[in-house]
Amino acid sequence: MYQASNDTFKKSNLIKSIIQSYHKVESELRNFLKPYGITLQQYNVLKILKGAQKPLSTSVIRERMIEPMADTSRLVERLCTKGWVDRSACEKDKRLVDITISPEGVAFIENLTNMDHTLERLYSKLSPEEASTLNKLLNKIRT
Repeated sequence: MYQASNDTFKKSNLIKSIIQSYHKVESELRNFLKPYGITLQQYNVLKILKGAQKPLSTSVIRERMIEPMADTSRLVERLCTKGWVDRSACEKDKRLVDITISPEGVAFIENLTNMDHTLERLYSKLSPEEASTLNKLLNKIRT
């Protein structure tokens, strides 16, 4: 009986630690991006498009996002207004719109070099082995 209660306590502390760590990382990244006039979700979309190296529909973008959003179309519209993405009619299905990262969007992402320093500062307390182990464990929880 005591063992089960102790295991439950340990697991609830684990969940609490994961959530607190998530909020710490999200807050640091949000604060870094704020002066550049971009949200974490917008940054995520630009990284998805840059990595894809081909046009994507909003539904594919939504599937690939860290935090899928129902209003991906509106998110893409904001990026389009900033000149960081381009929209065009999908040649295969006229009901869809193809989204690509613009040259300005690529330049913007590539100029965010301090993002790497921000990320490095967040995980600098971990050795490469610890970072690898943590990543494997978090992947195990997600799947």
